[in-house]
Amino acid sequence: MSAITAWTRRHRLTAFFGLAFTLSWWAWPFYAAGIAPTPFFACGPVLAALVVIAVTDGRAGYRDLFARLTHWRVGWTWWAVAVALPLAVLAVAVAANVTIWDAPAPDFGAVAWADVGLFAAVRFVNPLDGPIGEEPGWRAYALPRLQEKQSPLRAGVILGALVALWHLPLVTSGMLAPFGLPVTFAITLVYVWLVNRTGGSALMAVVFHVSQGAIGAAALGFTGADADRLGWLTGTLWCVVAFGVVTADRAAWLSPRHVRRSADVSV
Repeated sequence: MSAITAWTRRHRLTAFFGLAFTLSWWAWPFYAAGIAPTPFFACGPVLAALVVIAVTDGRAGYRDLFARLTHWRVGWTWWAVAVALPLAVLAVAVAANVTIWDAPAPDFGAVAWADVGLFAAVRFVNPLDGPIGEEPGWRAYALPRLQEKQSPLRAGVILGALVALWHLPLVTSGMLAPFGLPVTFAITLVYVWLVNRTGGSALMAVVFHVSQGAIGAAALGFTGADADRLGWLTGTLWCVVAFGVVTADRAAWLSPRHVRRSADVSV
């Protein structure tokens, strides 16, 4: 066993997070120098999980990852939550944008729903997009291992801070408002709650992520300040939702009993 392999097996999570950041951020300095088209690749977490599993757990690790990503028997209620909660948050934000700030009401008949559906379908298989690029890493690999040593709340706080930091290149390049970082931290807690309440189903995280980004401001006809305001409203509502799931469902945050345990690991 090489020294690198031995170290990785002792420090699986450290290796995973380090590799996830490296694989996602490597283009950032080249983008800043004007010689790369993007500062950021969303596929870093999934690639990091695949590499670390190959070094540490092999086939057993891949079977565990696949099981979490295909765990669909969670009850129709949780399927509804995964699909409808992001749409409900968007609907409330749109309603506030229109009724309080006099933004133009969306013409739902003019929305290209076929394009929205196609975009959502592609997100289920595109590793360069968030749902497949992130969820196998953050929620299928890192979360259950964090919860081997930490309570769900502490694990969610750690994961939320790291995932928010991971988005930093998007902020420095102007692709994400700085407000997006605390929102990312907050919504990570919602992801943790959903995954734990569905018995460790990372599939629900993928569905949730697809639904969350399926309909953007432009698709609803918002532009300029109205689109920016919709982003602020949506982000604020996600912070409220995160506060709600933490305070209203305290039992879910005290122990990792909702998560199938994996092998003992060190960070």
